[in-house]
Amino acid sequence: MILAAIDGRSGAGKTTLASELEQSGDVLVFHMDDYYLPRSLHKPGIAGNMDLLRFRQEVLEPLRAGKPVKTRRFDCTSQQLCKEEIRYPKDLVIVEGAYSLHPLLRDFYDSRIFADIDSDTQKQRLLQRMGPEKVREFERVWIPREEAYLKACDPKAVCDIVLKM
Repeated sequence: MILAAIDGRSGAGKTTLASELEQSGDVLVFHMDDYYLPRSLHKPGIAGNMDLLRFRQEVLEPLRAGKPVKTRRFDCTSQQLCKEEIRYPKDLVIVEGAYSLHPLLRDFYDSRIFADIDSDTQKQRLLQRMGPEKVREFERVWIPREEAYLKACDPKAVCDIVLKM
């Protein structure tokens, strides 16, 4: 089994790339978006909105031990964990999403990919994806958090591959 991470900026194509690879064969994908913390538990600072420890314990540690993954995705709409599901390792396992190469997680991967994008293209893609109102919130809240993570943790520096999407 090869365990790979695809980190990068919002709108850079991380999810699209992971989905295309998943369709191509024996590939299992995990999305970091499924490991947010409930809003009431968000903390200031780098990755304060993510449940990185739960992701590490539920997903990365079992995968590295060659075991099935018993996990509960987080539903942002209901702000609750979903029903537990069991997912079995495949030849290629991809973790996609911002924070996937956080220092707490990065040593688990065999391959590290960074998806980069310029700010104009990013805004265009986010507008297409979510509309102008949500983009304003994204620019005000999420992109600054993401950029702080990129600056503090420099995931691009530990990557084997950097893609300009």
